[in-house]
Amino acid sequence: MIARQIADAVNQDRLLESIDTLATFGARDDGGVDRPALGERDIEARRFLIERARALGCGVHVDACANLFFRREGDAALAPVMTGSHIDTQPTGGKLDGCYGVLAGFEVLAAMNDANVRTRRPLEVAIWTNEEGTRFSPGAMGSSAFVEPSRMARYADVRDSEGMTLSAALDHHRSAFPGLPQRAQHEVAHAFVELHIEQGPQLEDADVPLAVVSGIQGVRWYALHVQGSAAHAGTTPMPLRRDAMTLAIALRQELDAIAHELGRADTRVTFGRWSIEPNSINTIPSAVSFTIDFRHPEASVLAAFDEHAHAIVQRHGARIEALFTHAPVAFDASVLSCIDGACRALDARALHLTSGAFHDAMYLATHCPSGMIFVPSIDGISHNPAEATDAGHLALGARVLAHCLTTLCND
Repeated sequence: MIARQIADAVNQDRLLESIDTLATFGARDDGGVDRPALGERDIEARRFLIERARALGCGVHVDACANLFFRREGDAALAPVMTGSHIDTQPTGGKLDGCYGVLAGFEVLAAMNDANVRTRRPLEVAIWTNEEGTRFSPGAMGSSAFVEPSRMARYADVRDSEGMTLSAALDHHRSAFPGLPQRAQHEVAHAFVELHIEQGPQLEDADVPLAVVSGIQGVRWYALHVQGSAAHAGTTPMPLRRDAMTLAIALRQELDAIAHELGRADTRVTFGRWSIEPNSINTIPSAVSFTIDFRHPEASVLAAFDEHAHAIVQRHGARIEALFTHAPVAFDASVLSCIDGACRALDARALHLTSGAFHDAMYLATHCPSGMIFVPSIDGISHNPAEATDAGHLALGARVLAHCLTTLCND
């Protein structure tokens, strides 16, 4: 079977070497990686991958958001199968998040060459621009603009911390790679599969090497604003205080309770950013703002939390501000079946999980049938120089990806 042949041609040493090499672009002294999207380190990393793709016999294309596409042609004029992820990192990131999915895609290209196998459909490995969102906001900018090109009009004037616009960064990217042809905007992919580290502890806790990712949780982000009255901490009796922090804590407790009541085991709720005025040790707080990140795989639970949160805030006389919302994503059943089949063919155990983090596949799912594969993260750590995955798990993930992509390419 051709799919098994390509899976067996995956070279673990070559994959690991490619991960280590890419990590040298933006390497930190602590073993991590700092590679902002479209910065000089990112451009050098892209140049390295463009050269490698061409050495593998692939064509290279770019689009309006500097997404790169490395294409191995097929025998027929059919829609391509896509894989890939991103290579931009957090400022104190590791060497696997995003990068592993891109480099595993390259390993599949190399394995197909080693096996001298042609597929019916083309295979494309994509690098999606600015997935992390640490330089330009929002995150997953490249994949969302690929799926919905009209977003570029909104993204163009977004500025980084030094005042550079995305438009200027894209101009710089074009000057660095002046000869790259544009990818045909109208071409819809046959399927997309993204391989990624889990970035959480569930696979390691279950001692299972793989996950078939059934979807991505939906999210609601809010900012809550509470008003009180500043007064002297030593002279104002407790019954006469209007302490904004006391009210904010009461709100937090109610919101946390309703989140767990509604979402039960699948609830993910975080009160992550706090701002207190005047933030003085001997002054009663006059104003407190804090954020809520609520995630759940069911749209009905997200909607119910939204309704309860507004009612609770109104009852306490505070103000709620909606910051961001995204519906839950369910991946395509046929792609998930293909991933399941690849796991069975390779005798690899796999869980079915819902992703709690956002990934580029979240947007690709609205473009074509899509799915994801996870491999374990040691201690559940990610966005951290200590981010790591067992070498055997990295290779197994690449083998399952190879099997699945080959099957889809021969549909």
